Amino acid sequence: MIVIRSFVFNILFYLNLLIYFIIAIPTLVMPRMAIVKLATSWGRTNNRLLRLVCGIQVEYRGLEKVPQGALLVASKHQSLWETFALLQLFSDPAFILKRELQWIPFFGWYAMKAGMIPVDRGRRGQALADMTERAHIELAHGRQIVIFPEGTRRAPGAEPSYKFGIAHLYGETGIACLPIALNSGLFWPRRSFMRYPGTIIAEVLDPIAPGLSKDAFAARLQQDVETATARLIDEGERELARNGIRNAPIARTSG
Repeated sequence: MIVIRSFVFNILFYLNLLIYFIIAIPTLVMPRMAIVKLATSWGRTNNRLLRLVCGIQVEYRGLEKVPQGALLVASKHQSLWETFALLQLFSDPAFILKRELQWIPFFGWYAMKAGMIPVDRGRRGQALADMTERAHIELAHGRQIVIFPEGTRRAPGAEPSYKFGIAHLYGETGIACLPIALNSGLFWPRRSFMRYPGTIIAEVLDPIAPGLSKDAFAARLQQDVETATARLIDEGERELARNGIRNAPIARTSG
C-alpha cells in the first residue's frame, strides 16, 4: 500500500508542479511578490497532497520565535520537502541555491524572478564574495535569507558537514540567524520515490543574536541544530515503529 500511495503522490506532485508552472507564467511580468506568493501556495498544496495521499502530517513548532524583517535562516536539509515547505514561514524569503538551477526551464525563470540568490560553486572564494554582496542587498530590503548550511541533502543520522558560508554571512552581515531542525528525511527520503506515513516536524529554534565570532557562531549553530534534529529523528523513528515501518532509510555514518 505504501508503494502505491508513494507512486500516486509522485504523479500528483509533478502534475501539480506543471499546473503551477503554467499558472505562474503571467508573474514573469508582474511585481516580484506575485511569484513568491504563488510559490508559497504551491508549498501548501504539496503539504495537503502529502496528508491526503500518503498519510504524512506536517507540524511546525516554534513559529512564535520567527522575528519580523531581515534575517538569516539556517535549516537542516534532508529532503526535497523543505525547499518548498519553509516558504510559508517567512514573509519574503530568498533561498540560496546552486547557479545551475537557474538554467532549468520555468523553475530557473521563476527563481530569478523571485529574487533567489544563485551561487557558482566553481568560483570558490569569489562565489562567497558574490553571495555575501547579494545577501547584503536582499537583507537591506528586509528579506529572509534561507541557506542550507551543509549545502546538500543529508540522510537522517548522517555525520554533519557544515560549510563555512553561513558563518561568513553571519559575520559579514551582522544579522541574527534563525536555526531550523527537522526530520523530513525519515518520511520523504532523498534519492527515493517512497513516502512513509507519519509526521514531518520542522522546529524553529532560538535565534542566535549577532556579535559572536564566526567560529563561535558555527559551533553554536551546529550544536543547536544537530541536538534538536537528533531529538526529532528519535521522535520520528518511534512513530514509524508504531506504524509498523522499519525500512525507512536512516544513516548512521556519513553520506
